[in-house]
Amino acid sequence: MNRPDPDAPRRAVLLVIDSLGLGSLPDADDYGDQGADTFGHIVEACAAGRADAGRQGPLAIPTLERMGLLRAAVGARGSPLPGAGTAAPSAAWGWAAERSRGKDTISGHWEMAGQPVLEDWGYFPALTDSMPAALLDALAQRSGVPGFLGNCHASGTEIIERLGEEHLRTGKPIVYSSADSVLQICAHEEAFGLGRLYALCEAARELVDDYRIGRVIARPFIGTTAADFTRTKHRRDYAVPPPSGTLLDRLSGAGGEVIGVGKVVDIFCGRGITRSVKASGLGELMRATSQSFAAAPDRSLVFTNLVDFDQEYGHRRDVAGYAAALERFDPMLAALRGLLGPRDLLVVTADHGNDPTWTGWNHTREYVPVLVAGPALAPRPIGRRDSFADIGQSLAGWFGLEPLAHGKDFLAEPVAAKARRSVA
Repeated sequence: MNRPDPDAPRRAVLLVIDSLGLGSLPDADDYGDQGADTFGHIVEACAAGRADAGRQGPLAIPTLERMGLLRAAVGARGSPLPGAGTAAPSAAWGWAAERSRGKDTISGHWEMAGQPVLEDWGYFPALTDSMPAALLDALAQRSGVPGFLGNCHASGTEIIERLGEEHLRTGKPIVYSSADSVLQICAHEEAFGLGRLYALCEAARELVDDYRIGRVIARPFIGTTAADFTRTKHRRDYAVPPPSGTLLDRLSGAGGEVIGVGKVVDIFCGRGITRSVKASGLGELMRATSQSFAAAPDRSLVFTNLVDFDQEYGHRRDVAGYAAALERFDPMLAALRGLLGPRDLLVVTADHGNDPTWTGWNHTREYVPVLVAGPALAPRPIGRRDSFADIGQSLAGWFGLEPLAHGKDFLAEPVAAKARRSVA
């Protein structure tokens, strides 16, 4: 490492490009995801000028390329990728496997904060009649609603289009699930009421604890007919709290500041977060991240989830939208990197995959990128990481905290060892 100014603040940004997977994990076949490759398939679609890419010419993401994303993708997938050049990255780069079971948002975020989920979540696996009648009956009685629509696995946009008008006629909320450990509840933000929807989800959160469900998600929407129904930015996640011992707990407990941007506060149920910044949409989330970081004091972590990549493009199987969002994001990332002081770090990663070329609408079980930049950090390969928890452990070491229970500090590894791991 270079020698930074010892009096300069020591801060970090942990930026999660929600769903940017780099190829299927060795156990992906257990989840029906063998062959999934979110980033690789987007790159290939653009390079080939396929109709689903909605464009001609290669994906243009120079900042991410300089941070080593293309090299990490080649390493993770184990095969060449169109456009992966020979220019040396200006950051540390590698890819990580998930130790946690499943492929859910919570598992990925908790693990990167140093707490893998090593036991299975509960699920609602049936494609129809997904939630038990006893659960929905108890929820209806507690909340005073006349019943529920849906009760199946579904895409959020599809089920609103299909059942939204019936919801408006009957006053029955729409409930659905997926391959994740989740119960999602849709209701019209104005006709049903946003506060009433949140209260319904809070009641559901209490009831699904017995089923070991990770999240209840409030999904408000507006509009008058199926032709114009639109989900709003007032989504709210009701998660189980993580076990103690995450990086966030450790840093805030030592007097540092942890600033959660977007839905991060919901993912961690507020635990370890000293300040939450609400924002939605890619541009707004990146502005909030940059502004929070620019004003952050010494020993601060800004932790941001960029949900649009997953919510708007992965789940909707929109290759062209995903590619365009990556290109919009790239200069925003360059601007954020330009804010780094002498002892600051920028970590870019993901929490799972969501291959827009895949079947269905669920997350995909994939490697994720680990890209780390900072003036005091020498660019180098860090290779394949055995757990997302290596991110949390490395940040703990960077902040001078006691080691976490899980993960290895890649910033403390000898360069020679990193080079060997990158080609293993």
